Amino acid sequence: MYLKDIIRGESYMKTPWEFLQYSRNKIKNPWKIAFVSAFVIGLLIHLPVMLSDIPNHDGLSSMYFDQNMITSGRWFLTVACGFSSYFTIPWVIGLIGMLWLSLSSVVLTETMELEDPLTIIGVSGLLVSFPALASTFAYVFTMDGYMMALFLAVLSVLFTQKYKKGWILGGVCLAFSMGIYQAYLPFAILLCVYVILLFFMEEHSVKEKVQYALRYLGMGIAGAVLYYVILQILLKLQGKVLDTYQGINSMEQGGSGQGLLTTLKGMYYDFLAFTLHGDVLVNNIFSFAACAVLLLSVVFLLVRRMFQRKWWKNPAFFVIIILLAVGLPLLTNVILIISPNLTYHLLMRYQWVLYLILMLGFTDRYAGENGKADIGIRWAALLAAWILVFNYGVSDNIGYSNLEKKYEKTYAYCVRLLDRIEQTPGYYQGIPVAVVGVIGYDEFPTTDITGKVTDGMIGLNGDYLIYKGADYQAFMKNYLGATLNFLDPDTVGEIYMTQEYIDMDTFPGANSTKVVDGILYVKTENCGRD
Repeated sequence: MYLKDIIRGESYMKTPWEFLQYSRNKIKNPWKIAFVSAFVIGLLIHLPVMLSDIPNHDGLSSMYFDQNMITSGRWFLTVACGFSSYFTIPWVIGLIGMLWLSLSSVVLTETMELEDPLTIIGVSGLLVSFPALASTFAYVFTMDGYMMALFLAVLSVLFTQKYKKGWILGGVCLAFSMGIYQAYLPFAILLCVYVILLFFMEEHSVKEKVQYALRYLGMGIAGAVLYYVILQILLKLQGKVLDTYQGINSMEQGGSGQGLLTTLKGMYYDFLAFTLHGDVLVNNIFSFAACAVLLLSVVFLLVRRMFQRKWWKNPAFFVIIILLAVGLPLLTNVILIISPNLTYHLLMRYQWVLYLILMLGFTDRYAGENGKADIGIRWAALLAAWILVFNYGVSDNIGYSNLEKKYEKTYAYCVRLLDRIEQTPGYYQGIPVAVVGVIGYDEFPTTDITGKVTDGMIGLNGDYLIYKGADYQAFMKNYLGATLNFLDPDTVGEIYMTQEYIDMDTFPGANSTKVVDGILYVKTENCGRD
């Protein structure tokens, strides 16, 4: 209605204050609740990482990064991250990202047609607390762009739902969402499935149901085609090709070549493994109980409605159930079809939170307030949601705590290493330095005590920020102010095979640094020879 009023001119020629008052009155209460609750809960959970300037391993070299990742298929990322500048400023990036996330909660509330304030708060809480979001926050330099991608993904479904020709604009939103980060495509797909199922559960003709479902199919096809066309145009204009990172180039090559059946089998296995044993969705007895309560509530309401509407007499009902059972794992892991060879880490698994959100929304929609059973279900579902929000919020902050300790351990390690380098006989400023290896865990055993919680939380797990040779240079330059003359990886690789290097001690051994033929060798890890 708000947009229509503007078109009709009802808000024309108003003062800024009058326009703000007019706008405030046009914003629905559920929207206000969704936005404020998502923003406040999000700040309460993620404020530690927003107020610090602690990098993860990728952040070491991303203090300034223009986000030009078109060769990874992310042709709109540089625009999406441009609002906060390309400097890593966690507070500003975090606020912008939180605004996008809060708007996503608003759109999700409207799409699910939620009215109950407590349910809306529960949905917002789940959306902002799920550990996949904490992993995203760990990559803070790109977080605001990713949250914009999430917003556009949800918005694509809303446009398709509300307007008969909304699938066109929805397709545009989906294309730009994928142009930022392709991993939110499953989020949009699962939300589409939910909306379609709700429509099918109401009294509509077969023709109406088919036409309704085709709108979403059209939106998906239009979005995918538009995304790919824009990608190819920009690649041609810049004279670039898709790179091999995360197997994105397989999108043009028709998959991994390992066979469709093998891929499908892997998708089912991954779905079950992550759901049951990923230590993210369910990571303790409390989260297990809460998830079980939500699932049982949905099953009870669905079975009851089946008997009320006599769906059991219609074979189509059982066909839909079978299709859902077979199809949901595939739709959830659809990214594995697009890029089968990728490392499927937690940033790409945010769609799992939708299962919790949609189950909560389902109980709110179909549990009436007249019977004791229904009232009990509503209480149980809300309590389960809040147990999950609290549990996930705690997990997020355990991850943030470990990230800070990773930085401190890395800082202490690099200070010791830098001091040893500078004390090496023959050292002078500007001498070529070959740092070979990462960190020797025999010499520096793991001290992380958060593994049970953080092992699956990429960006927040582990002991150190050093994962590759270039990380040494980035850390020492950006955090220690040391501008050493590091050699290129190819030269370091040649040194790795020399007998001089093989005979050296591993740092902090006495013979872990020495000058050989004018090059300062630094052996940080006693790598094996395969």
